[in-house]
Amino acid sequence: MKAVIQRVAQCSVVVDDHTVGEIRNGFLILLGVENGDTSKEAEKLSAKIAGLRIFTDENDKMNLSLTDIDGDVLVVSNFTLCANCAKGRRPNFIGAARPETAEPLYEYFCECMRNNGIKKVEKGIFGADMKVSLLNDGPVTIIIDTKDLA
Repeated sequence: MKAVIQRVAQCSVVVDDHTVGEIRNGFLILLGVENGDTSKEAEKLSAKIAGLRIFTDENDKMNLSLTDIDGDVLVVSNFTLCANCAKGRRPNFIGAARPETAEPLYEYFCECMRNNGIKKVEKGIFGADMKVSLLNDGPVTIIIDTKDLA
């Protein structure tokens, strides 16, 4: 699993001119599910993100986590994170999990975020053409691949 985490002051996702998810202070998480990913990756990644200390404390140091600030998350499925650009100019997406595997893992990841103490977990619509708007705070953007986690 791969995640791009953006610390946001606000963000929203729109599908067919309707806002389907919206948060304030927290993370926009773009989530890519790869072939071979299981619930284990979703659990590990959600715990890592919930505890990631990238919010500033009273001394202006990145020392607070999402749970420390009672922050929200907006999770958007994004198979293009699994792109392989090694050859040629057109990315291939062979490494992305098929929708019948990816969607349940995406949903499970969102459930895991709640289980890790995140009270407000908003979502996009899996497989939809989504318009994502955000006000990046910092900017702070972190990329995590579960293959790199211990």
